[in-house]
Amino acid sequence: MDTNDRTDLVTLAKCAEQCERYEDMVEFMGKLALHDIELTVEERNLFSVAFKNVVGARRNAWRTTSTMISKLQDEGKFQEEATRIAAVYQKEIETELEEMCNNMIALLDEHLIPHSSQDDALVFMKKMKGDYHRYLSECFEGDKRREVVKKSQEAYEKAKEQSDAALATTHPIRLGLALNFSVFYYEINIEPKKACELAKQAYDDAISDLDQLDEESYKDSTLIMQLLRDNLTLWTSNHAPDNPEET
Repeated sequence: MDTNDRTDLVTLAKCAEQCERYEDMVEFMGKLALHDIELTVEERNLFSVAFKNVVGARRNAWRTTSTMISKLQDEGKFQEEATRIAAVYQKEIETELEEMCNNMIALLDEHLIPHSSQDDALVFMKKMKGDYHRYLSECFEGDKRREVVKKSQEAYEKAKEQSDAALATTHPIRLGLALNFSVFYYEINIEPKKACELAKQAYDDAISDLDQLDEESYKDSTLIMQLLRDNLTLWTSNHAPDNPEET
């Protein structure tokens, strides 16, 4: 549907979400981001959900094809052609993933972050910037990987600095940032000790201030606290997860 009206785009995004047409949802929320306005909380969440679903599908597909290629390689020369075909297909998925992540990052850098003034919105946007660079690092190699890893860490660190200064320890955005930043340390930087320290500190700080948690945020905050706890339990056990919890 060809419209650029703010209300219409939000309505269409909600319809697309209900229909699980996330590609359409990305289109509608991408158009809204180009308005160069400060998004409402609802609009911000719609934007996040749209990209998370389309990129999440590619991340899962890339991981699945990676597993398939490994299995085919284990079978040796009998599967050389099948391995080649699977690798070509995986590259197609990777190209789609890269395009979508770069699109998200460009919207954040050029339109959303410059037009966000509230601390919670800025932390939310900077966290997403860290997330989407992290997603790229999962399938890149060499210098290309090192570049996006550096950018991911820088975005998370800027988000954390602002979060620590401005958001309550029980704020769901602050907790979500701690969850995803700790996953970055564990999975990408391969620093399990630092990942556990970050997750534990966020969990402990929130627990100590739990009586200050307002009713509106209670469900979201306690859910993320449980995810932090789950990751800590798994990371400190002998059976660390292939895919730790993240927001």
